Amino acid sequence: MSRLTSIEHHKPKKKGTQIVFWGLVALMAVGLGGFGVTNFGGGLSTVGSVGDRDITTADYARALQQEMRVLGAQINQPVTMEMARAFGLDQQVRRRLVTQAALSNEADRVGLSVGDARVAEEITGSDSFHGPSGQFDRETYRLVLRQNNLSESEFENGLREDISRSLLQGAVGGGFVAPAALVDTLHAYIAERRSFSLLRVQEANLGAPLPEPTEDELQAWYEAHPADFTAPERKRITYAALLPQEVAPTLPVEEEALRRLYDQRLGEFVQPERRLVERLAFSTPEAAAEARARIDEGTSFETLVSERGLELIDIDMGDVTRDELGAAAEAVFALTEPGVAGPVETGLGPALFRVNGVIAAQETPFEAVRDDLLAEYQQDAAARAISGRRDQIDDLLAAGATLEELGTEAGMKIATVEYAPGLDSDIAGYEAFRTAADALQPDDFPETVQLNDGGLLAMRLDEVVPPQLKPFEEVRDEVAEAVRADALDKALAARAAEIATAAEEGTDLGSFGPVEDLGPMTRDGFVENVPDTLVTTAFGMEEGALRAIDGPGFAGVLRLDTVEPAAGDDEAARALKASLSAQIEQALSQDALALFSNSLMQEAGITLNDAAISAVQAQFQ
Repeated sequence: MSRLTSIEHHKPKKKGTQIVFWGLVALMAVGLGGFGVTNFGGGLSTVGSVGDRDITTADYARALQQEMRVLGAQINQPVTMEMARAFGLDQQVRRRLVTQAALSNEADRVGLSVGDARVAEEITGSDSFHGPSGQFDRETYRLVLRQNNLSESEFENGLREDISRSLLQGAVGGGFVAPAALVDTLHAYIAERRSFSLLRVQEANLGAPLPEPTEDELQAWYEAHPADFTAPERKRITYAALLPQEVAPTLPVEEEALRRLYDQRLGEFVQPERRLVERLAFSTPEAAAEARARIDEGTSFETLVSERGLELIDIDMGDVTRDELGAAAEAVFALTEPGVAGPVETGLGPALFRVNGVIAAQETPFEAVRDDLLAEYQQDAAARAISGRRDQIDDLLAAGATLEELGTEAGMKIATVEYAPGLDSDIAGYEAFRTAADALQPDDFPETVQLNDGGLLAMRLDEVVPPQLKPFEEVRDEVAEAVRADALDKALAARAAEIATAAEEGTDLGSFGPVEDLGPMTRDGFVENVPDTLVTTAFGMEEGALRAIDGPGFAGVLRLDTVEPAAGDDEAARALKASLSAQIEQALSQDALALFSNSLMQEAGITLNDAAISAVQAQFQ
C-alpha cells in the first residue's frame, strides 16, 4: 500500500492500540519540520542491524531528537548532545531501536504482518492528519510527512512494522494472570495494621546527672572529629557599596513631604467606629417581627439562621461603618455591646442585625507615626539618590577605577568579608550579593550589582581561603556540646534498655513516664520525632513484645499491643487486591518481553556501526 487510494471516511481509532510509532506522529503534530537526517556522508545509511533488520541513521536521528526535545521540555532548556550523553539518552535510544529491530526481525521470520485496512485505520484515526473538518485530510497527511522528510510508503511501511511488533509483543506479554496466592500474601502484608505504645526516654529518666567532660575528653573528641570543626572553603571579597540605610541619614528631610505622605495614607491612621455584623433578612415585616419575638423569648440567632437553610458565613457582613449600613446604622450603632438590633427596613427587606463586636474609632496622629513615615521617606529618597549615581559609578569602573577609588570618588563604603554559602554577614543577607559572589572569579572586573532595596555594590575576589580546622579554643563550646550530646545519647539508650528489661519482668511501663498510644497504622505509617526504623521495627515484633529503640537524639521503649490482620473482603481490600494484581501482571509481562527480546537479539546477532552513530550525533553538536 504505497498510497491511500481507498481511504475516504474517518475510522475511529480503537482504544488500547498504543504503538511506539506514534511517538514520531506526536513530533509531526507539533510541526517540528525536517531535521535534515538523510545525508551523513560516506554512504552511512545504517547505525546497526539485528539479524536481517537494519537500524537506519534517519530512524536513530529522529528518535534521538525526540528524546532530547522531551528532556528539554522537562528541564525548560535546550538539550545539547553533550547533555544527552550525560543523561544517557543516546544509549537509551539505541537500546530501544535494537529491541524494535529484533522484534521486527522475528516478525519477518514468522511471517507476521498486517493488511492495508489496519494501517489505514491507524492513519485516519490520528489527529495529526486531520484537516479543518476534523477528519482525515489527504493533503494534511502529505504535508506533515513531507515536513518530516518521510515519503508515504516509508511512513506506512514503518507503521505496518510497528503494528506487527505490537501484535508480537501482545502475544508474548499478554494473558498473564497474577497468582491469587501471591496477591493475597502481598495484600495481607500491606494491609495489616498494628497498634503499639511508646515511652520516650528523657534525661529526667536517668538516675544521675551526666558528668562534665574533662579537658582531655574534649581534646580527644576535637581530634577525632575534625570535619565537624573545619571552616568551609571561603571567598575573601572586598566590596564597595552604597546602601539606602547609610545614605538616608545624609539626605534632607522635608516636613511638608511627610505631612503629604500622612494625608495620602490617612485611611490607615484614621478609622471610624465599626461593628462586626451579621444580617438576616425576611420577606415580610411580620416574619421579621416574629423572629425578633422568638429571640426575645430565648431562641438563638443561630437557630433562626439554620431554619432558613443558611450558614452564618452566608449572612456575615464583616466589620462595617455607619455609612456602609445606611438606614440600619442608627439601630446597629445604638448597641454598645454584642446583641441583636431590629427589625430594620433595608434594601433586602426587613432584617435583623446581630452585632458580634464593637470596634472603637481609632485615630493615630501624625506625631505618633512621624518616625515610621520618615524611615519610609528616607529609604525611598535614598534609593532614588543611589539610582542617580549609578552612571557615575559605571563610568568610573569602565575607566579602570579600583574599589578603593570608588570609596574616594563616589563615596561608597569599602569593606572586606569572607563569604561561603551559609556564612552570615550583613551584606550576605542580600540575595543579589550571594548570587554574584557565588559566580565571582579571581580575574573578574568589578561591575555594579543592583540590590533589592535600591542599593548598589561592586566586588572583587581577593583570595580563595581553603578549608581550615578551627583552633580548639575557638570551638571549645561546640566541642563540649557535641561531647555532651554523644554522652546523653549513650546514657538514654542504656536507660531505655534497662526500662525494657524491667517492663518485660512485669513493671508497668507507665511508671517510667507518659506512654503514647500509637496506631492502628499500616507499614507506611509515620510517627513524628522518632527514628525512621521505629515503625519497621514494630512490624517485626511479636504481639506483647517490648523493644528498646534508639537513634540520634532519641531513645525510647516500644511495646507492640495488637496486630490487626488485613480485612478480607471489604471494598478497600478488593480495590487494593485489584491494584496489586494489575502491577504483578504488568511486571510479569515486562519480564517476559525482556527475556523474549534478549533471546531474539542473542540468536539474530547485533551489529553497531560506531562511525555512523558518531555521524548522527555530530548533527546535534
